[in-house]
Amino acid sequence: MENENFDFKWNIPNILSLYRLCSFPFILFLIFTHHQLLFVWLFSINLLTDILDGFIARTFKMQTKLGAKLDSYADVGSVILGVAGIYVFRWEGFAANPFPFFIYLFLYLSSMLYGFLKYNEIPGFHIYSFKFVGYIQGIFLFTTFVFEFFDLFYLITMFMGVLACIEEIIMITILPKPIVNAKGLYWILKSKKA
Repeated sequence: MENENFDFKWNIPNILSLYRLCSFPFILFLIFTHHQLLFVWLFSINLLTDILDGFIARTFKMQTKLGAKLDSYADVGSVILGVAGIYVFRWEGFAANPFPFFIYLFLYLSSMLYGFLKYNEIPGFHIYSFKFVGYIQGIFLFTTFVFEFFDLFYLITMFMGVLACIEEIIMITILPKPIVNAKGLYWILKSKKA
């Protein structure tokens, strides 16, 4: 059962999300001082802790409303770090065909802004499509930073990200208030019919 209060719970998922938030300025500093190797390692740890915090919270029933908010803000931080890392270290791969990246980024920022304007907070839906896209994007970014840029993987990743953004924008449009861990549009529409 979800804990509705905002008292900080010292559980592992919340600590992992808090770590991601606290590491953000240091990793951003590494990007702009061109410490690529250290950036890749710490960014990879952030991606791994993102997977772990959600898995642990769901598996061991440690989900809290505050934890969902921490995770949402940490996710935004991870996107900023990924975009900054791409720009500084790997832009040459994206430069040949930047439009899918810009379309995804525009829709992602639009969904965040739309949700914030409507709800006065980042929605924190944590829909399945974004979780799946997050895993794919993490693998894509890791392979891009560590190995090389793969065009087909890039296009697939951006296309899936666009679909997840569209789903979230539709959910923001139809939901009068945010639902934490909403699963996705299918489940929202199914519950409205019930």
